[in-house]
Amino acid sequence: MATAPLHIVILAAGEGKRMKSGRAKVLMPLAGRPMLAHVLDTARALQPARIHMVYGHLGAQVQKAATDLGDITWTLQAEQRGTGHAVQLALEQIPDEARVLVLYGDVPLVQAQTLRRLLDKEEPLAAIVAHLDSPYGYGRVVRDGIGRIRAIVEEKDTSVDQRAITCINSGILVADARRLRTWIANLRANNSQGELYLTDVFAQADEEGTPASAEVCANPQEVFGANDPWQLAGLERMHQRSRATQLAAAGVRFADPMRFDLRGDVRVGRDVEIDIDVILEGLVEIGDDVHIGPYCRIRNSTLAAGTVVHSHCNLDGVVTHGACSIGPFARLRSGTAIAEGAHIGNFVETKQTRIGARSKIGHLSYLGDTHVGEDVNVGAGTITCNYDGVRKHVTQIDDGAFIGSNASLVAPVRIGKQATVGAGSVITREAPDGELSLARAKQTLVDGWKRPEKGD
Repeated sequence: MATAPLHIVILAAGEGKRMKSGRAKVLMPLAGRPMLAHVLDTARALQPARIHMVYGHLGAQVQKAATDLGDITWTLQAEQRGTGHAVQLALEQIPDEARVLVLYGDVPLVQAQTLRRLLDKEEPLAAIVAHLDSPYGYGRVVRDGIGRIRAIVEEKDTSVDQRAITCINSGILVADARRLRTWIANLRANNSQGELYLTDVFAQADEEGTPASAEVCANPQEVFGANDPWQLAGLERMHQRSRATQLAAAGVRFADPMRFDLRGDVRVGRDVEIDIDVILEGLVEIGDDVHIGPYCRIRNSTLAAGTVVHSHCNLDGVVTHGACSIGPFARLRSGTAIAEGAHIGNFVETKQTRIGARSKIGHLSYLGDTHVGEDVNVGAGTITCNYDGVRKHVTQIDDGAFIGSNASLVAPVRIGKQATVGAGSVITREAPDGELSLARAKQTLVDGWKRPEKGD
């Protein structure tokens, strides 16, 4: 027997008034990405035949944000008449032979493996439920003696006895499209909200003698949503705790896993240590024996084995090619490549710069569009003047060169092998191999000069 095609419907039309934002609720950030992006990632992991997005409030925002998130079939819910109405609109583009999985754009933590267990149910209707000690705010699930769902009652419509139920509705369900279409056509808005509740299909299934199956979610946090900024902050910490737990299981040692944020993906080696308040963004690769100090942000970077990043560093698009030392307080920008044994010190900024083995840039320097050879010493306060207002130019510093403090290297320029640049020099021409180059004004003594005094 052929497997029914899976169609996933994501409800993303809600206004989200309690967010008090000009941004659509489903676009609120979680781990640096919209909540909706996380839901779409999970949906795609199930390899559906089609993903349907029901949009409405601030729909242009939602469509624009989702343009780079893959192929989506869009359904406009112009009038907000409830979840049942939203799914009814999406069903117009879904064949009768399909299985329909309903997800929510503001419930971003549900895992694909949990959804797969739901999809394995053979009943025409099944839903994910969870048990909460404090179920306030959630619809209650009324079940029979063997755990099948007899009805789901929204909290505003519950009786006193029903409010005592601790089994709550996640909203996530799977159903045969043909049966779901019939059930939804029978929905009535005779409730406190005056809306068509999708949850009312469960009572219909029970009346037909086919009560819905319940998949109890072992981790209730997976089905938590976000209706206001405080709940969104709670989801963020749940998500980050989960990611830290996974990394710790892979061997990462955290000073405090509750003070770590991963806003992307990371690959880690052995014996990695991460101190407090570290943020990893984009794709970060961390080799064996890497230590990252406190208060660092590392984005789209690769740290080779043995690299040490001291506190308060900001790395974006950096690659280290061996054990080296960075920081504290270093800002290394895109195109920075650092060889083994190099040292980048405090308040150093680099961009589009290659730094050779064992070279040192200790303090208060800026190197842009620079090629630094091996065993080079760059003194404090050195800058490369690489931009003429129109184009960027390259500074070449060859092996063994020594740059004195407070030097300005005006690109394009070359500092030769074993060359020395005197402190305070402004270098505009090539500094020859092995020679001392000086380019600074002669010191002058002004006889009889007096410092001005207040009142003069």
